[in-house]
Amino acid sequence: MAEDKTREPHGIGADALKAFAHPLRMAMYSVLTNDGPATATMLGRALGESSGQTSYHLRQLERHGFVEDDPAHTGGRERWWRAVGFSLDDADLLQDPDTASSARAVLRSVVADRAQTMSAWVDHLDDDWQAQVATSSSILLTQDETADLITRTRAVIEEFETLAREREPGDGRYRRIRVHLDAFPLAPTPPA
Repeated sequence: MAEDKTREPHGIGADALKAFAHPLRMAMYSVLTNDGPATATMLGRALGESSGQTSYHLRQLERHGFVEDDPAHTGGRERWWRAVGFSLDDADLLQDPDTASSARAVLRSVVADRAQTMSAWVDHLDDDWQAQVATSSSILLTQDETADLITRTRAVIEEFETLAREREPGDGRYRRIRVHLDAFPLAPTPPA
């Protein structure tokens, strides 16, 4: 397979953010992220919606770069979609009154999806799969050090994403792995 540059996380702007901050679109994106590529019909079944609804919303997500055709499923009658990684790293989107509510809705959806995904992992721990971890650190850093940490961690993740793009789906040696990167300032502790 040829290298697929569109899969690397990209920043999103105000218009894309507003388009994404629709409950059904966020739910569809979550299914594509968690379960892998799907058709509009499959998404409709998973979410209790009509394929017409999911098809419309998939086109809107595509228009803003959140989904794309899945190259592993070409031809055939139905169009297969896959999620495209993105990052919400423009602080102005949280400050701008026109986008702040959409940005917060997306962040809340991301947090809820992560909590649900991690809870499912805990409920179904796989003793045969040894490479799994949940870790957390709270460290004192400057803004520049935090930006460097994010950049370096993203580089490692992107290295493995590139490796994974070369693999064929359905090969039993591989499992879908979820990696979260959250770096944010903790709320100030009230004085004692």
